[in-house]
Amino acid sequence: MNCIAEPGAGYGGPWTVEKLEILERYLDAYTTALKDQPFRLMYIDAFAGTGHVELGQSDPEAKDFIRGSATRAVSIGGKPFDKLVFIEKDRERCRELEYLKGQHPGRDIQIENSDANEFLGQLQQNWTQWRGVLFLDPFGTQVEWSTIEKIAGYEALDTWILFPVSAIARMLPTSRRPDAIAEGLVTRLNKVYGDENWRNLYRPNPQGNLFGQAEHERDSGTDGLLKIYKDKLSGLFGNRFLTQSRTLKNSRNAALYEFLFCIGNLSGIGLAKRIAEHILKGM
Repeated sequence: MNCIAEPGAGYGGPWTVEKLEILERYLDAYTTALKDQPFRLMYIDAFAGTGHVELGQSDPEAKDFIRGSATRAVSIGGKPFDKLVFIEKDRERCRELEYLKGQHPGRDIQIENSDANEFLGQLQQNWTQWRGVLFLDPFGTQVEWSTIEKIAGYEALDTWILFPVSAIARMLPTSRRPDAIAEGLVTRLNKVYGDENWRNLYRPNPQGNLFGQAEHERDSGTDGLLKIYKDKLSGLFGNRFLTQSRTLKNSRNAALYEFLFCIGNLSGIGLAKRIAEHILKGM
């Protein structure tokens, strides 16, 4: 079987292993906790990739592959998910997922070759009978705020969001007027944040530029842009948003992503928070 590198970084790294271990531990604890509940359980992988991840190696002959999120989800024992939905826009990767599906005959596995935002926005399910876990692991900045709003409204899906702080920071120069950012980037940022509140990161620079013209600047770090997103999640999900999160870093100790968690249904807040907090603290 040919394995394709996980989308998002070309090759995975330590941060990839970390996020997948967090996800797998949560899926295992989640299905165990709900094994005696009347709900049917669903797992949705919005950017499913191929089911395998290629870890970056300096030696091209020493490639190392690990199980991706889709493979880990379908392998959960105890009380397996009643249905698994793998969404993947790339046709080649979908063919890899079909191979994975063929390895698990009898399982209800749905493979969707489509855009994740469109699919999740039109998801039709009787949420009085179903509960589930959604994994949003985009290639970059593909997850739109309108999709997050839809998910919150379902009140049924515990959601792990990989927020690309590094990619967004690269889109937001530290020294420039916010209205001078390229139109394409403005459109993308507005879709990610749901509005133009990211502009609040910029403040006037009293020193101006060499010609005495007013300029703006923002903090060079990622704390500000992450805080805006977290505040929006808190406002949308309320108590269903877990303020604790996990910063995933590269080998140079630079933040690449923030792993965020939101709870689906109000009735499950206590248990879901305890599980997620325990896993995040233990990593």
